[in-house]
Amino acid sequence: MSKVLVAYFSATGTTGVAATGLAKAIGADTYEIVPEVPYTNDDLDWRNEQSRSSVEMKDKKNFRPAIGSAPVENIQQYDKIFVAYPIWWYTSPSIINTFLESYDLSGKDIVLFATSGSTGFCSSVEDLEGSAPGAHITEGAMLNGITSEDEFKKVAEKFL
Repeated sequence: MSKVLVAYFSATGTTGVAATGLAKAIGADTYEIVPEVPYTNDDLDWRNEQSRSSVEMKDKKNFRPAIGSAPVENIQQYDKIFVAYPIWWYTSPSIINTFLESYDLSGKDIVLFATSGSTGFCSSVEDLEGSAPGAHITEGAMLNGITSEDEFKKVAEKFL
């Protein structure tokens, strides 16, 4: 049986609840991608063009927020890495690029999972491929509204 890691970034807690539910349902390890400088409500105000998240997403190709959590121990032990995040500006937050670029993930299967108030994955796969050369990145599923272990298992089984 392959070993699975669920790595997730959650600015407000919504994605964290979904990601830990997914990990529990499939017996996966978890890793929280914690920014070195936490995001405040003001940082996340998408209506303010000067908010931290707006500035980061305008320069997504170059901006890489630092990760404050300790690195994943022995990431090579994982055959599949599920990466969960909230959708920001129709894609993944740039801290997901930081996470992927922190490791040699060549040969790994990376499956994306997300939460969103109104959109799907949009350009997530394309925006992340350059951050994990040699890895196979797949669009997984939106985790909005999933709450039961059975629902999480059903979603994850397609990608195990």
